[in-house]
Amino acid sequence: MSDTTAATPTTAASNPLLDFSDLPRFGDIKPEHVTPALDVLLAAAKSAVDRASAPDTPATWQDVVETVERESEKLSRAWGIVGHLNAVADTPELRAAHAENLPRVTEFSASVGQNLALYEKYKAIAAGDEFAGLSPERKKILENALRDFRLSGAELPEDRKPRFAQLQEEQAALSKAFSDHVLDSTNAYSYVVTQQSDLAGLPDDVIEAAREAAQKEGKEGWKFTLHFPSYFPVLQYAEHRPMREAMYRAYVTRASELGETYGHGKAEWDNTQNIVQHLKLRQEEARTLGYQNFAEVSLAPKMAESPAQVIAFLEDLAKRARPYAENDWMELRAFAATELGMPELQPWDVAYAAEKLRQKRYSFSENEVKQYFPQEAVLKGLFKVTETLFNVSIRRDEAAVWNPDVRFFRVENKDGSLVAQFYLDLYAREGKRGGAWMDDARARHKRTQGDVQTPVAYLTCNFSAPVGGKPACFTHDEVITLFHEFGHGLHHMLTRVDELGVSGINGVEWDAVELPSQFMENFCWEWDVLTDMSAHVETGQPLPRELFDKMLAAKNFQSGLGTLRQIVFSMFDMVLHTSYDPANGTQNVNDLAREINEKFHVIPQAPFSRWPNTFSHIFAGGYAAGYYSYKWAEVLSADAYAAFEEAAKAANGSVLNAETGTRYRREILEVGGSRPAMDSFKAFRGREPSIDALLRHNGMSEHTQTVH
Repeated sequence: MSDTTAATPTTAASNPLLDFSDLPRFGDIKPEHVTPALDVLLAAAKSAVDRASAPDTPATWQDVVETVERESEKLSRAWGIVGHLNAVADTPELRAAHAENLPRVTEFSASVGQNLALYEKYKAIAAGDEFAGLSPERKKILENALRDFRLSGAELPEDRKPRFAQLQEEQAALSKAFSDHVLDSTNAYSYVVTQQSDLAGLPDDVIEAAREAAQKEGKEGWKFTLHFPSYFPVLQYAEHRPMREAMYRAYVTRASELGETYGHGKAEWDNTQNIVQHLKLRQEEARTLGYQNFAEVSLAPKMAESPAQVIAFLEDLAKRARPYAENDWMELRAFAATELGMPELQPWDVAYAAEKLRQKRYSFSENEVKQYFPQEAVLKGLFKVTETLFNVSIRRDEAAVWNPDVRFFRVENKDGSLVAQFYLDLYAREGKRGGAWMDDARARHKRTQGDVQTPVAYLTCNFSAPVGGKPACFTHDEVITLFHEFGHGLHHMLTRVDELGVSGINGVEWDAVELPSQFMENFCWEWDVLTDMSAHVETGQPLPRELFDKMLAAKNFQSGLGTLRQIVFSMFDMVLHTSYDPANGTQNVNDLAREINEKFHVIPQAPFSRWPNTFSHIFAGGYAAGYYSYKWAEVLSADAYAAFEEAAKAANGSVLNAETGTRYRREILEVGGSRPAMDSFKAFRGREPSIDALLRHNGMSEHTQTVH
């Protein structure tokens, strides 16, 4: 290895990851910057922890909490940039740099959580004279920190701490490997069509994207992949059944031992043992801390009080949804048999048959609707909703980006002062992991008197890019996804809390964090909203009322099936982390998934399906024993949205009610994690949440059941 010591980039001028003066310098960041930057930042953070925990350091907020927070925030921001790039612009070099430094960052985090001297300082602050004079936000930070110290093993005997720290490092490495295997197996597969007749039924833009994908590789024909914008339209529209079957089999067997069988795998990409090892480590972590199972550890900082409460919630919702799901499934099978000549509905036929039934019953297709949602019209509508409800302005801004398709925006008060900024990365591409998410580039906090750092968010989706010189158009489901992620973004960006630990989404209970995101989805079903965010890609005409009425009639099409699908995911997650024994070996996780599907769903699961092997939410995304959060928070979000419906009814006006929006912003968005989520909800609604609005919105109230 050559000597590069003299050129080691360890200053802000030479290493962009050490420059915290403004926004990330994405145009300058290279994989070789990662390790030198982490050398500097980890050393500074460790030094700060040593100073704060030293015996002669006074147990005060400034000397302890601020000292640690100042350097930890820099480390978090830089490592966040590396993690973000690893997710949206993956290269072998960046992946290697991320993997090399992940154990170091994890080790540091574990060492802070286990630092008994630092824990004692925090306890002394909480018990000292200064505590009474602290702001409610700082008191909440201390309360959270003391809980997190306990969950991080600070109270463990010293001889057990090294193993506990090792558990964290091993789990972090497994999570990264899990995610990498899913991405690699997704990227590895392609289905190339050479006969044009095999494309029958597919939308024109999907065909054009496949043609361009083939051309890029110098191939004839059309290339389809397992990235969702390419994969799902095949399942939904392709009349060529062998194509649907081949792609379905490949999709549900990614990152499994069947990878090579279905043309997208290597043996080392199989996540089966990764999952088993994950579960063993989590079980060991829970028992080391004195809990019965990992679900109890996971729920300690959440709204839900116990795994039993979560399971009862899911079982109750499943019981309510099942009659609707059974009716949905009966109708679909009957339709497929009589109208489509499919007496036996196979898994790769379900989405196709459902789309045909939707078209027949409601006389429209999702692709027809898609033509009314070109990207610019959708963004204009999204921004108008936000501006109307929350009294802000959104406009384009300039910043370095990681891909030419990424755009940057600023959120301003009406007087032009800056509130926040966000990056918008909408399109699927090679080297970008699937799904949609919001992450924070930096959080709001007061650095010095009068100097507030404004928040910056990453908003990431995986929609189809423009093809054939035409604008990108979004399905209505994709519009809903965009509103969902923007809701997360607003929670992060519109906070008024200046304390880092509870600013924006920081400190918010995980099972409440989906409230603002799912809340925003509701506006995608409002006529006065859609008229302002739709413009046919060719004629410019807004969405016709007749088509909207059909969409609304179809809104809860198969909502019973959709609800049971989410319950299967949620229940599988809870059972894995409560009663499943990974060391037993008599039942693997895919057998368990089939068993739970059989108990709670009405659609049989394909025997070859290995969907747990790509369940990144719980094995690489922080939702372990927490996937139920989506349904739990949907109760909150539906009830919160009902306040806007009530205001609209009372005023005989629009749901875009600025007065209610101001109250929602003040009581939900602005307070971030500075108080318990239930307190915020009750401050907004004046009462505890009710499930009634969720059932009504999903067409599952007693008076809404319709049998076709």
